[in-house]
Amino acid sequence: MMHICEILDMKYVNKGEVIEFISENKEKVYFLKNGTVKIVNRDSDIAKYIVNKGNIFGELVLYDQEAANEQQAVALDDCVICSIEANQMTDLMNQHESLKNEIFKVYGLRIKKLERRLQDLLYKDSGTRIKEFILDYILDFGKSNNDRIIAKNLLSHKDIAHLTNTSRQTVSNAMSTLRKNKIIDYNSQYISINKK
Repeated sequence: MMHICEILDMKYVNKGEVIEFISENKEKVYFLKNGTVKIVNRDSDIAKYIVNKGNIFGELVLYDQEAANEQQAVALDDCVICSIEANQMTDLMNQHESLKNEIFKVYGLRIKKLERRLQDLLYKDSGTRIKEFILDYILDFGKSNNDRIIAKNLLSHKDIAHLTNTSRQTVSNAMSTLRKNKIIDYNSQYISINKK
């Protein structure tokens, strides 16, 4: 029986580089070993969600090739990715029920996040959506440093606007207010909050 490490291709990807889910006529699933990527709509360049290290992306190709072809990943910083051809991944999932369950779990969590975004859109104002998104981003992608949690500031105001269904100007205003009220602090490289 083939071990997963024997069939994974490891590759270094530079910040800003595009990662295709279907390339060289091969459908691929990716494991993000290091770095951060955003998944975007190929035509509109609208950010759909963010993936941090230790997670899988491109798994949509296993279930819906047409939908997967409408997406691509963009490296938000220098990344190390491992890829596997979709048919090999399917074989492994069929051999290992636990792997299949983990893939479904990841997919299920993404659906839950999308449902939450929809609920937020219906019931929360834009300032609240932006604040909660930024706080979640820092907690998910940040690291503890003394009395603060600090994350790389990888998202543009345009990305945050897409991910919160607001405008870029609304994001700029909300972030300035959050900084003024000492809820967050940020510069071009980092964004942080106080530990509670």
